[in-house]
Amino acid sequence: MYKVFVKDIPIILSTEKNIGKQYTAIPLKLARFKKLIKKINKGELLFVNLYHKNPEKLEKFLKKKLPFVEAAGGLVYNEKKEILFIYRNDRWDLPKGHVDKGESYEAAAIREVEEETGAQNLEVRRFIEKTYHVFKRNGKFKLKATYWFEMYTHFDGELVPQTKEGIEKAKWKNFEKSQKALLNSYENIKLLFPKEYLIQHPKNRVS
Repeated sequence: MYKVFVKDIPIILSTEKNIGKQYTAIPLKLARFKKLIKKINKGELLFVNLYHKNPEKLEKFLKKKLPFVEAAGGLVYNEKKEILFIYRNDRWDLPKGHVDKGESYEAAAIREVEEETGAQNLEVRRFIEKTYHVFKRNGKFKLKATYWFEMYTHFDGELVPQTKEGIEKAKWKNFEKSQKALLNSYENIKLLFPKEYLIQHPKNRVS
């Protein structure tokens, strides 16, 4: 199953036709992806499931329908078990960015965290998952796939937000402050967090 977020509304791509009564089920071969995106942006569609029995067809469909961009980022913990957040575009987010040509996803994730926050000495603990979201640039829709890694650091120096990228703040947040930050964050970001951080985890949207 894939979840492609459009303004925090997920388009589900799955191998099952029936995933919930509220979902409009559309065979993958009949899906008009850009039209669905426009309907979601207008608030005309909230629950949609594009299905095909062959799981390999699902990601191929995504890459075929929109220009594809790859990014990588980190869910970073420190010694106090605080999590590293950035504040940009009036929401709390996690540091991430574009994968350069020839760069591994892991290396890109470390580089982007360092550039966007000033944190150093990052150690990758594990790959978490890949998220998808649709964004618009120069009047055209694009699909971004972000590879997320759990990281750890002993770094206790000053955090420096990358202001030229529109980042206003870079902050360590404890459990309670992380919960509060996630109330003003993105649905695809919430997928990365343990359930106890969230009042309603986005993975619960589809049973």
